[in-house]
Amino acid sequence: MRFVLLGIFIAVLVVSGLLTMRKNNTVQSFFLGDRGIGPWFSAFAYGTTYFSAVIFIGYAGKVGWGFGLSALWIVAGNTLVGSLLAWKILARRTREMTVRLNAMTMPEFLGARYQDQGLKIFSALVIFIFLVPYSASVYMGLSYLFEQVFQIPYTYALVFMALLTAVYLVLGGYRAVALTDFIQGMVMVAGVGILLYYIIGNPHVGGLTNAVSKLTAINPGFVAPVGPPGWLPLFSLVALTSIGPWGLPQMVQKYYALKDERSIRPAMIISTLFALIVTFGAYFTGSLSRLFFDKLPVDPATGVGTPDLLMPQILSTALPELGVTMIFLLVLSASMSTLASLVLVSSSTLAVDMIQGWLKPDMSERSGVRLMRLLVVLFIALSLVVAMVKPAFILTLMALSWGTVAGFFLAPYLYGLFWQGTTKAGAWAGGLSGLIVSLGLSVYYKMDAGLIPLIGVLAMLIPLAVVPLVSLMTRPLPSAHLEPLFNKNFSTELSSKAWSSSQDQKAYDV
Repeated sequence: MRFVLLGIFIAVLVVSGLLTMRKNNTVQSFFLGDRGIGPWFSAFAYGTTYFSAVIFIGYAGKVGWGFGLSALWIVAGNTLVGSLLAWKILARRTREMTVRLNAMTMPEFLGARYQDQGLKIFSALVIFIFLVPYSASVYMGLSYLFEQVFQIPYTYALVFMALLTAVYLVLGGYRAVALTDFIQGMVMVAGVGILLYYIIGNPHVGGLTNAVSKLTAINPGFVAPVGPPGWLPLFSLVALTSIGPWGLPQMVQKYYALKDERSIRPAMIISTLFALIVTFGAYFTGSLSRLFFDKLPVDPATGVGTPDLLMPQILSTALPELGVTMIFLLVLSASMSTLASLVLVSSSTLAVDMIQGWLKPDMSERSGVRLMRLLVVLFIALSLVVAMVKPAFILTLMALSWGTVAGFFLAPYLYGLFWQGTTKAGAWAGGLSGLIVSLGLSVYYKMDAGLIPLIGVLAMLIPLAVVPLVSLMTRPLPSAHLEPLFNKNFSTELSSKAWSSSQDQKAYDV
């Protein structure tokens, strides 16, 4: 039964890629689906990109083991801030401004918004370099689950997942991703329902009331508003996972691809409900992990206890075969969507922002699509190499990548949307300060897993103060460039190529 359902799942991915392959004749169609994605597909694409194998295998297990029921604060943060407020505040403005600037990627948006080719290129490098370990962390989490459910060796599972991602993504681009995201999202919702049914009814748990009593007996802190590690580590995790999506290129891309502004409100509602269901299922199960284990399960390869094995072992022992298979498909669905978005965004930064937009601007659309497909394979290969090394903790690897990328982009992107006083120097200062804080403190504290989430939060928050401070002290951008962006009555759309050759840009450079 497990292999039959897995075969059906794989067939759906490949067929989706084949069905949409002929529509990908341009880079914009391959990367954004020609900005024609409706609310349901957009919402599920956002949600399934947000939550991957890392939440179920890394975050839910480790956070639930350490914090108990207070891990549910992350559910509230991800639902209200990471989904509801993100869509409400960012979606309309992002779509409107990227259309006016004719920008398809985050680096292209920053380059056009701040009239700086250098910022565009540097941003592309940040994405490509730091999303590799994020992608690797997703592969790792998924491979751990393959190992537990199908008894397939970690390395074989890793290679299989990489090949599957490459095949359906190279074929179908973002249209295939959006189509399969909808199907995968429905699988995830059904899977969460099955997960909660069997976990709550398991003899180790014995219902909600007994679960609370048993956790209290182990440690009263596990049912307190804030778990034993304290409020600062908990706040760091909530903030990192809830504010981070505001500045992550793979999340922001979903706003670019929206069909129209009328799609925003229904997409916001759907994605918020989706976030509530999925995060509650994951973190609630993780918070009960101490009812199943007295100590962390040991990784046979290293002989060391690891929280990354908590959830896979709970699932394999607490659920019947059909239930385990559904949860496996749930995690597989979440992971494939996240991987597809990461790979698309990362490959596009090199294809659109560096090669086609800088090194070879006269490249044809067909050549651009071929290039993106080649870079998709390259990015997956690099992620595979990192995952083969098998870094100690998925959570640390993912949190570092998340914090670094969001730290670089959040402030320049957010101020660029809403404050016309943001200058080029301010954008550079904000991005670099986030990068320095994340990497500098991570190295200084020797990649301390307990501090990485807090470092990521600081990397996001400090630039929010740096950007306006530097902008107020440096030369503003030309009013002729800003007027079409911030004046609602101005109907002329800008081109991302036009600004680079305009007289305003020449004057500004002088």
